[in-house]
Amino acid sequence: MQSTFRSLFYSFSRRPVSYTKCKLLVMSVEKKMNSRKIIGTHDGKFHCDEVLACAMLKLLPQYADATVKRTRNPTILDTCDIVVDVGGVFDPSVHRYDHHQRAFQESFSSLKPGFPWVTRLSSAGLVYVHFGQEIISQLLAISIESELVQETYKRVYEGFIEEIDAIDNGISTHDGPARYKITTSLSSRIGNLNSKWNEIETDEDVSTKFNKGMELAKEEFLDKINYFSKCWWPARKLVVNAIEGRFSVDESGQIIELENGGCPWKEHFFELEKKMGLNVADKQILYCMFPDTSGSWRIQGVPLSSHSFELRKALPDQWRGLRDKELDKMCGIDGCVFIHASGFIGGHSTREGALEMGRKALAIAS
Repeated sequence: MQSTFRSLFYSFSRRPVSYTKCKLLVMSVEKKMNSRKIIGTHDGKFHCDEVLACAMLKLLPQYADATVKRTRNPTILDTCDIVVDVGGVFDPSVHRYDHHQRAFQESFSSLKPGFPWVTRLSSAGLVYVHFGQEIISQLLAISIESELVQETYKRVYEGFIEEIDAIDNGISTHDGPARYKITTSLSSRIGNLNSKWNEIETDEDVSTKFNKGMELAKEEFLDKINYFSKCWWPARKLVVNAIEGRFSVDESGQIIELENGGCPWKEHFFELEKKMGLNVADKQILYCMFPDTSGSWRIQGVPLSSHSFELRKALPDQWRGLRDKELDKMCGIDGCVFIHASGFIGGHSTREGALEMGRKALAIAS
């Protein structure tokens, strides 16, 4: 300590800085360093869940300057302010968030009754469930109680965090053999940062890669919050308007018109349809029409659910795969552009033409 004071004192020798003032400066710096919080997680091979958990915590003011300590030593972990993915303890009251213990079976739904997600949580899910609303509130600079924060909180879990939880816990997206492999997920990309079996790396090399993983995770997490809060949520009003105005589009009420075709509408549509009591089989909304970026119009079949490729009523089979004049002749409407081979979407050069395609499709039996 004395040598530190002297070196600082002599470094300021060109200025009239007293030894006492220099000593106070060092003590102030040391106090600040000692007050930095420590996030504990395990060493060795790292995974997406604890990398993301650490990245999320560092978005909070209280952990923004925290250091990440990677160890399995329980004595060292006991000195950490918060511990994720190691330690064998889940206890939010002392900021311990491990999920590996045999008795652990927590899900979003079990920790927050009323929410639908039952996937077993990883350390990422645990941190998100407990701190996610606070993080989003901080990032959006609005009240934690606001509808936007609450909706974003739900959507980011469903559209991002749950995937990390499931992968870390070995839960497949499907029953039976997979048709293809997904190797470009965030979990895969972070996992690929780990040392290869035939590489020799120092602790510093591993720390650098862990930090790179945190940057990747943070960037993707922030991108999801940005999307759901600034793109997805504002689209809701457009979908409300489309549903409420459907009878002014067509007297059947089975065709809706969106003001902007680029907006994410499906999740809002199914939520609002259920909320409004409109999902009655004999009068379901079957088609959605909207302008595209080229100035043409599209007519699209409504799927069975927001994530389904199956449709309530596809565009007629005899139209599928046709284009331009050939399609004009088949459906009896001039100005047609195309019908996708699966019948899920078609195009016309005008709004009126797209609407007429929808009306004719309604009249043709499936």
